[in-house]
Amino acid sequence: MALNQLQLSLQFGDLPDAARHRTALPRHKVTRWIRHALSEDAEITVRIVNAEEGQRLNREFRKKDYATNVLTFDYAQSPVVIADLVLCAPVVAQEAKAQGKTLQQHYAHLLVHGTLHAQGWDHETSAADADDMEDYEIAILKEMGFRNPYGQG
Repeated sequence: MALNQLQLSLQFGDLPDAARHRTALPRHKVTRWIRHALSEDAEITVRIVNAEEGQRLNREFRKKDYATNVLTFDYAQSPVVIADLVLCAPVVAQEAKAQGKTLQQHYAHLLVHGTLHAQGWDHETSAADADDMEDYEIAILKEMGFRNPYGQG
């Protein structure tokens, strides 16, 4: 299977534990994870942020006053996917620990998840859409050698 082209900008905000997150996110792996989830060529910025920045963005753009694991800002879906994926490092680290995953496994899942959102996938529209998106995430991650991120199977 030929993978789509990706122009990637990988940014790290002001993180107290930056080295740990940089180690979990080598550029070549981030590129691979996102490309596996793309159905079009793309220009994507991935920004890893602290809790304060994550909460501010979630509050301003989703009217939810807490830091969440990943925010997707999609600007175009065709002919080129253009999006920003913002991942909140402390939330990702806490979730990875709680779910018994490595930090890298959880980042891979959230980058696939965010990339699907950037292409119009939505898990909040219906239970069927949620199931379809979850099944597709599982298949993409399995293709790259990751186990089911939702814990079944």
